[in-house]
Amino acid sequence: MEVVENQMRDDNPPETRQTFDRLIGQGLSSEEVMRLIGCVVTVEIFEILERGGAFEMARYVAGLRALPSLPWEQTT
Repeated sequence: MEVVENQMRDDNPPETRQTFDRLIGQGLSSEEVMRLIGCVVTVEIFEILERGGAFEMARYVAGLRALPSLPWEQTT
């Protein structure tokens, strides 16, 4: 996913690269890690488009930190 690749290349936010490295360290493949991070990106895009909200870095970072648990698997 280009968005994830750009975030890692630019180290913005740094949590994207940190999450990638953490999940690789847990034994996941790079393809699976990219898919998981892409899921968090998709949830953030949904929040913006469907609910008319703004991008929330804290929500995005929380989603990254929760991986490999996906956002829709988390309870609030």
